Order: sequence, then C-alpha cells, then structure tokens
Amino acid sequence: MTTIAGKTVVLTGASRGIGVFIARALAEKQATIIGVSRSQEGLDKVCAEVDAMGGKAMGICFDISNVEELPILQRKINRLAGSVDILVNNAGIEIYRAFQDYALADLQSVLSVNLLAAMELTRLVLPSMLNQGSGHIVNMASLSGKKGHPYDSVYSASKAGLLMWSDAIRQELASAGVEISSICPGYVSQQGMLADTGVPVPSFGGVSTPADVAKAVVRAIEKNKAEVIVNGNLITKNLTKVLFAVEEFFPQFGDVVNQWIGVNKLNQMRIKNQSRAENYRKKSSLVK
Repeated sequence: MTTIAGKTVVLTGASRGIGVFIARALAEKQATIIGVSRSQEGLDKVCAEVDAMGGKAMGICFDISNVEELPILQRKINRLAGSVDILVNNAGIEIYRAFQDYALADLQSVLSVNLLAAMELTRLVLPSMLNQGSGHIVNMASLSGKKGHPYDSVYSASKAGLLMWSDAIRQELASAGVEISSICPGYVSQQGMLADTGVPVPSFGGVSTPADVAKAVVRAIEKNKAEVIVNGNLITKNLTKVLFAVEEFFPQFGDVVNQWIGVNKLNQMRIKNQSRAENYRKKSSLVK
C-alpha cells in the first residue's frame, strides 16, 4: 500500500468542483498539495481550508490551456516545492454542442485542457519521477470516454484519448516505479461540470458525489489501481462494467442504452442551458 503522507501532490483544477474535494481528501492523508487553477481567489480559499484541517497547501495561479507555457508552470512548481511525487490531472472543461455547431476554438479548447495539458504536464514532471524511481500520475477520465455521449462528442473524444494514453504509458512505465491510474466518474451531483448546467442526472444513470470521486483518487494512489469506475453504488457500478463489456461486442446496444437512460435528451437540454449562461455572461460584461 502506497503512503500519501508527506508526499508532494500537484493538483490541477484545484479551486472548484471536484478539485476541492480531492484537495480535502489528500489533506486528510497529510499530503503537501500544490493547487493549480486560473482563480487566485479560489486557490486562496482552498489553501486556507486545507491549512485549517492541519494540512499544507500552496497555490499557483495558471491557465493550463496555454499548453506551450507549461514549462513555466513546472519551474514555478520546482521553486515552490521541489520534486513532485504525485500528479493529479483533474482540470477539465465541457462544451455541449451538436457537432456541426462547434467552432474550431471549441475543439482546441476542450482537447487542450482535457488531454494535451495532461500529457504535457506529465511529460515535464516524469523525468524527475523516473530519476527517483517512484511517482504516481492520476488522470481524471470519464465514463463518456468509454461510451461516447451525443452532443458532448468532443469531451468524449478527449476522455477516450486520456484513457488510451494512460493505458499505454502505464505499460511503458511498468518496471520504472511510476504508477498510472485513471478515474472514470459517471454522473456527479452537487459540484462540477454537470451541476453547472443545472440539468438533473438521468434516473437510471447512476449518481455519485464529489466526495466519492475524491475517495476514488485516494484509493487509486494507495492501492495502485489502474482504473477506478465511480458510478453510484456497488450495483450500478458493476452493472456499468457489464454494459461496457457487452457493448464491445454490440456497439449499437450501447446506443439503445443511452437513449433509454435519456443521455441524448438531457445533453440537448444542457446545450440550451449553456447557451443561456453564455448569453447572460455576455450581457453582464456589456453592463460593466
């Protein structure tokens, strides 16, 4: 069992949503957390909360969508904390659209944050992990990376890429002392990108909490899990695994399941809600 206490953990997307819960869970394990986020205010709040729990946290305000500038982030991390023991690639964005309605900037944004930034940041911290003969990379994937979600196709593609890349480098690093884990949440209530849309989760989709996902991250590190599926209770989680296995043989069966659960309809509703939110932000900026 891997001990997290005393380890230095870099956590992207640390200032909001699931990232906050992961920071709390790692603080309970006595890790030193280097939070990365675009929001300095959010980082300050999370760091204060971790410190109040008796843990240790520091924040770096940085936009990881600027992938070519990630070496600057690496240098900041090294100056602040030295070598990295654990990297949690948690930051992510989701844009709901019918595929033909995506702009090129949308495609680049989702793929840069969800996939390329995780790859590049891992590439930058990996040499020091290899030199010390230990380390752990945790990639926040999604069940939508195992079965594509309509009207959320670019996000699904980014998470599928994250899963396959994680699987490949785990095999590369099998004898190097550096471990790789993928976390695959289904629908998450209360916090995160799904909650931001204001649309309820499907009745039969399986629902988890942000705390469930945070516990899965800790479990993956401590027990060196290659992949952890987080989807409600034990029954819905195991049913999900069975469905994915069946869909390997009968892909269209998975299409029927998505229709039955209501994924298509709900994601179309999310497009409308996201558009309203974007229009509200534009109007607010004009008023200011």
